[in-house]
Amino acid sequence: MGLPPTTIWTREQVATRILAGDTLFVLNGALIRVPPSWLATHPGGNLAILHFVGRDATDEVEAFHSDETLQKMKGFAIGRVEAGEDGWEPFVPPIANGWIRRKAHGGKVEWYDEARPMRSTEDSETSPASQILLKKAHTGAEETQQAGPTLAQLQPTPNKLSLKTEKMHSDAYKELHKRVIDAGLYKTRFITGYGPEFVRYTLLAVTSAVCYYKGWLIPSALFLGLCWQQLTFFAHDLGHVGVTHDWVLDRVISIFVADLIGGLSIGWWVNNHNVHHLVTNHPSHDPDIQHLPFFAISPVFFKSLWSSYYKREMTFDIFAKFLISVQHKLFYIILSLARFNLYANSYGYLIKTAFEPKRYRGGRWWWWAEIVCLGIFFAWFGAVLKGCGSWGNILTYLLISHIAASPVHVQIVLSHFSRSTADFGPLESFFARQLRTTVDVICSPRIEFIHGGLHLQVTHHLFPRLPRHNLREASLIVKEFAKERGLEYAEFGFVEGNGEVTGVLKQVADQIKIIGMVADSEVREAMKN
Repeated sequence: MGLPPTTIWTREQVATRILAGDTLFVLNGALIRVPPSWLATHPGGNLAILHFVGRDATDEVEAFHSDETLQKMKGFAIGRVEAGEDGWEPFVPPIANGWIRRKAHGGKVEWYDEARPMRSTEDSETSPASQILLKKAHTGAEETQQAGPTLAQLQPTPNKLSLKTEKMHSDAYKELHKRVIDAGLYKTRFITGYGPEFVRYTLLAVTSAVCYYKGWLIPSALFLGLCWQQLTFFAHDLGHVGVTHDWVLDRVISIFVADLIGGLSIGWWVNNHNVHHLVTNHPSHDPDIQHLPFFAISPVFFKSLWSSYYKREMTFDIFAKFLISVQHKLFYIILSLARFNLYANSYGYLIKTAFEPKRYRGGRWWWWAEIVCLGIFFAWFGAVLKGCGSWGNILTYLLISHIAASPVHVQIVLSHFSRSTADFGPLESFFARQLRTTVDVICSPRIEFIHGGLHLQVTHHLFPRLPRHNLREASLIVKEFAKERGLEYAEFGFVEGNGEVTGVLKQVADQIKIIGMVADSEVREAMKN
C-alpha cells in the first residue's frame, strides 16, 4: 500500500480499506494487514482471522501465538491506529454480517453475501441489541443485491457494554497473563506431567492387545477405546502447540497420534477448535455448538441458522424438530456414538483441502502425512476387525471401542452447553467472553486423569497454549484474580454439571412443545372464524 509503518490510521480510513477488501486488525496499537496469501495459508484457518477484522485482536493473538510468531507479525504492520483513551473502537467484521471474499468468474476476488444478518430487536441477557445471527442468503431475482458490506454494517449496535469497561477487562487479562508467565507455567513438565500419561497409554494399548490375542474381544475393545480417550488429550495439547512448543514437531507427533492411532484428522481438529475458542458459544459461528438435527442448546436454532464454519444452513426441519423434542433423553446415546461424526468431519475436511494452496511450513507435507497415516490406521484397525471373525463380533468390537472413547465428548459439552449463547458483539473483551461462556468441572486431583486435566476449561480457554499439566496451578491464580476483581469464575461438580446440561436440553425441548401448542390453538381459532 506504499504507506510507512509510522502512518496513523483513522477509524474512517480503516473502514474504507476493509470495505475495499483488505483484511485488517489491531495488535498492540499497530494496524496489521493480512496479505491474501497469509489468509489462505494461516495454520489456524482463515476464519480465525476473519472474525477479528476491524477489531483489536491483541489478547486473542497473544494467547494463541508464540513470541517468535508475534515478532514476525510486526513485519505486516502498515502503521498505527488512532485510538482514544479507552482503546480502539471496534468494527463489526464483515463475516458477522454474512460477507466473505471469494473468486468470481474470471478469477477476480469479490465480496459475496453467503448469509444475511438477523439483528436482535430487543436488548436482554439472552438476546442483546448487539446480537447478529445469520440466515442463508436468498439469491432470487426479487432480492436486492449489494456489491459488498456497507459502512453502516461495520458499525456496532450500542448496547450495555462500554469501551472503558472492556478496556479494563483487557488490561486485567494482560496482567493475569503476565502472572501466569512469571510463574513459569508455560514450561512443559515432560517427566512429571507426560511420564505417567505415557505409562497409562502403553498399559491400555498392551492390555487391549493381550486380550485380543487371548480372544477376549469385549475387554480388548474396551481398553482400546479407553486408550483412544486418553490419547485425545495428548493430541489436543499437540494441536495447541503446547507440548514441544515447536509447530512442526508438535504437528508431526499429533499426526502420528491422531491420524495413525486414532483415525482422526488433526488438521480438521485444529481448524475447528481454534474457531470454537475465538467465538465460543456463538450460534452462527461456533462449530462446537452446531449439532442440528441432534442437539440445540438455544431456541435460536429453531430459525434454521447459517453456519459460517460449515458453510451450510442448519435446517430445523421435521426430523430435527422430533429429535430436539427428545434431545435430553437421547443425550448420552448420541454422544456415545459421537466418534463416528468426528470421522465424517475429518475426512470431509481433508477432501475439501485437497486442492487448497500450500499451507503451513514446507508446503503440503502435512496433508500427505495425514492421508498416509489414515491409510495405515484403516489397515491396522481393519485387520483387527477382520480378526474378530463373525459380523456380530465385528460390530460388537466396533461399537464397544467407540463407546468406551465417548466420555471425552460428555466432558467437552459440559463446559459450554449450559453457558450463555448471547452475542455481545465485537466490543466484548476476550477475558469477559471466555468467563461468560465457559465453566470448569470440579474434580479431585486423584481422578483428574479421567478428564485429562481439561475439566479446567475456563483457564484453558484463557490460555490455550498453556501445558495441560499446569492448568490446575494456573487455575488457582485465575480464581484468585477473578475474586480480587469481583468477576465470575463458573464451576460445578460432574454430577451437577450433567444435570445442568440435560436441564438446558429439556428446556429447549419444552419450547418445541409450547410452540406446537400455540400453533394448534391458532389453527383451532382460525377454523372457528
